[in-house]
Amino acid sequence: MSDIIFEVRIKGPDPKRELIMKNPVMTASGTFGFGREYSRLYDLNRLGAITVKGITIEPRRGNPPPRLIETPSGILNSIGLQNPGLEGFIGDELPYLRRLSTPVIVNISGNTIEEYAFLASELDRVEGVSALEVNVSCPNVKEGCMAFGIKKDSLFSVVSAVRKSTTLPVIVKLSPNVRDIAEMAETAENAGADAVSLVNTFLGMAIDIDRKKPLLANTFGGLSGPAIKPIALRMVWEVYERVDIPVIGMGGIMNWKDAVEFILAGAASVAVGTANFVNPTAPLEIIDGIENYMIREGINDIRELIGLGHRLPA
Repeated sequence: MSDIIFEVRIKGPDPKRELIMKNPVMTASGTFGFGREYSRLYDLNRLGAITVKGITIEPRRGNPPPRLIETPSGILNSIGLQNPGLEGFIGDELPYLRRLSTPVIVNISGNTIEEYAFLASELDRVEGVSALEVNVSCPNVKEGCMAFGIKKDSLFSVVSAVRKSTTLPVIVKLSPNVRDIAEMAETAENAGADAVSLVNTFLGMAIDIDRKKPLLANTFGGLSGPAIKPIALRMVWEVYERVDIPVIGMGGIMNWKDAVEFILAGAASVAVGTANFVNPTAPLEIIDGIENYMIREGINDIRELIGLGHRLPA
């Protein structure tokens, strides 16, 4: 490791609970499980942060199969928030994650505002949780999530309730399936969010022409991967110009060059999602690639790079 400053911080209301990442690369929720499988391939302590699978109060089995389809330049998924529930996560997954030096961000989902607040309150008291990511953008469930994230008033209510229930840093994961994502980011900031992450998946579908039916059992799914990168990048650019809180960029980041684009657009850190399925070591290659790029460009601090695309003449 060189002498460049690679650290990224997200401040919450309690200075003692600031989220401190050793580098700007984290894993995206839903693409990394709880890290165990990947720990067989590399040292998870090298990651800036791990965002775990979305957690609900009760365990969920998710949607029926088929629920994952490869598309040109991406994947469609309709997993449906399969997870072990709050108690299962705390009892079975968190003890392992606590042994890592990497911060753990817990993605939370609910059917009601009260469920979001309850999860935030319970996780606030649990050792080993460094921040919460409020999922108001998953398109693959019939209740909650995206229903809260596509309207300003409901988004404000959810984020406000979570903010009042925890002193952990609160990150709000935004949906791209809205008219103006910058406006939604501004709403999240006004409601007390400490950072926003974007984008979640785009609602899409595929049809089996032989069976003449949708390929996914749930009909619709979330599109991710390289196909959405230009759109996600544009949204990060727009949000960066509207909010004063950190932006976490994601959406089709497959290599370090993609990650640098997001940082230049305004992302303080980046999350790797679909790339984990294609190349499990992609996050490490992205960390090394960003660092080598900074050395080559004579940039000593990652903060000099964040949003630089906005500041240089066209």
